Amino acid sequence: MDWEACARRLAADVVRPESRWYEPLATTPRHAFVPRWWERGEGWELHDGSADHDGWMRAAYADRTLVTRIGPVHADHAEPGASVTEGKPTSSSTLPGLVVTMYRHASIADDSHVLVTTGTGYGTALMCARLEDSLVSSVDVDPYLVEAARDRLESIGLYPYTAVADLTKPLSWQYDRIVSTVSVRPVPATWLAALRPGGRLVTTIAGTGLILIADKTADGGAVGRIALDAAGFMRTRHGDDYDDATAEVWQKARWIDGEEVSTSRYPLLYVPDSWEVMSMLELKVPGIDHRIVQNGDERTVWMLHADGSWARAYAAGFLDSPMVHQGGPRRLWDELERVRNRLNREGGLPVYGARVTITPDGETTLSRGKWSVTL
Repeated sequence: MDWEACARRLAADVVRPESRWYEPLATTPRHAFVPRWWERGEGWELHDGSADHDGWMRAAYADRTLVTRIGPVHADHAEPGASVTEGKPTSSSTLPGLVVTMYRHASIADDSHVLVTTGTGYGTALMCARLEDSLVSSVDVDPYLVEAARDRLESIGLYPYTAVADLTKPLSWQYDRIVSTVSVRPVPATWLAALRPGGRLVTTIAGTGLILIADKTADGGAVGRIALDAAGFMRTRHGDDYDDATAEVWQKARWIDGEEVSTSRYPLLYVPDSWEVMSMLELKVPGIDHRIVQNGDERTVWMLHADGSWARAYAAGFLDSPMVHQGGPRRLWDELERVRNRLNREGGLPVYGARVTITPDGETTLSRGKWSVTL
């Protein structure tokens, strides 16, 4: 299968032909950056592009995210036919349409010096196709990801600056734009220090679907807004894997009755299915781990927190009122109900379109009307 034809179809799916991002999408070989990936099945199943060329082209040039790492296990290093039954995604090639959305929010000029996050290197390649290589810097906390991305970039004639670095720590250069396709909370003060006057940062708030756009101000802080469109990225990590902070709570919350049992007034909701509700709840109670088990119309959802709080809700049908069990120091389902009450009462939540104010030390406040929250 002709990858150039596949890339042109992808470009046409994502942007209009007159877009500045059309040529980068149409001429960048995404398959070169994702030779192997994991797909969700019974567990996570390994797919090897070299063993199925047509399937590789279909996957690489679809506007979808390809997961390349589960926990500490990178697809590049897995045995043929491998599967992983436990663990969460820790690296991926983000769907091209979302990468371009983040870049568009950055309002990149032809002479902008841009810092991006590495991952597989595909997003870096798109940026290099839009700008000169010398204007692009790409960093990641994972040495292997940086090494593999650098090799793959060089294989197609691209030579941006690449480095192993923790994006939340002090940065060595100055940039006109910082675009992070990993999520943070709050915005690192180091980004503000690394932005040139008038520079712009674009990122997502960890645990939410909120894209944050902010321009540096004369006092060293930044002001901006939450975009009206939604996006979700993996959180920043500082090692090979994320800590499983709710493992102990999960074992307790799976079946016990809990300290409080009630019937919810609303149909059962798995919170990550609703960007707006998830974002509002995460701003109020950060760090909730959401899980679901479904068998036909029967569904059980859990909300778990590292402080020992938990909630479990079960419903036999999609319109049935769920039975809710709660335990620990906080009532997580009650917090969710308050968000849903507000949504029901007002017809919307104030998160999307909110104003953003960031102080020079990184304190980030979202506000809209009388509502505000500081991260």
